[in-house]
Amino acid sequence: MTTNNISEKVAKLLLGIGGMTFRFDPPFTYTSGLKSPVYLDNRLVMSYPKVRREIIGCYIKVIKDQVGIQNVEWISATATAAIPHGAWVAEKLHLPMVYVRPSTKTYGKGGKVEGYLKKGSKVLIIEDHISTAESVVNNTVTIRELGGEVNYCIATSTYDTLKSQETLKANKIKLIALTTGKVIVETALKERILTSKEKEIVDLWFQDPPNWAKKVGFA
Repeated sequence: MTTNNISEKVAKLLLGIGGMTFRFDPPFTYTSGLKSPVYLDNRLVMSYPKVRREIIGCYIKVIKDQVGIQNVEWISATATAAIPHGAWVAEKLHLPMVYVRPSTKTYGKGGKVEGYLKKGSKVLIIEDHISTAESVVNNTVTIRELGGEVNYCIATSTYDTLKSQETLKANKIKLIALTTGKVIVETALKERILTSKEKEIVDLWFQDPPNWAKKVGFA
């Protein structure tokens, strides 16, 4: 779920700081080995105070309008990329926060959650970007195991893949994304960052990421 005005606004903000970049020959190679003409890095937001304030303002509006302040008692950010976003939101709303690690620590007290979580609290998950939604599920399951109540996740952006949709639905997580990969690409065309031909190539990737490289001759 997105809000059109917010979606386009956030897309422009991210493009303005190089949050999404495009490369076709050669394309980017992700950690998984997947090749892609797009690379999205929302961590850049923390280096631009004005953009940061505007994006966090969008988070707050979405929380108030679509989740309800009364339904948020705690913030849980996904480590590590979403920790800054979670901290900014928590500070703005004067709420306590924790963050969830990808895996349990093997030193000190162990555990996957940093910070204190009160059992029975209504917890909002904050994520920077969703591709497969596995990190969101890890965060959610961990919080639920500790007695937190999780219904919503708000992310700066999502690629809105079928896999992520199915994963979120299976885990009963309602996602609200400020913007999507497709909206960012459409905005890039309007802003003449991409040509029509380049947009067609990017659109092919969104349709079938695993097989994109083979289809366009980069396998």
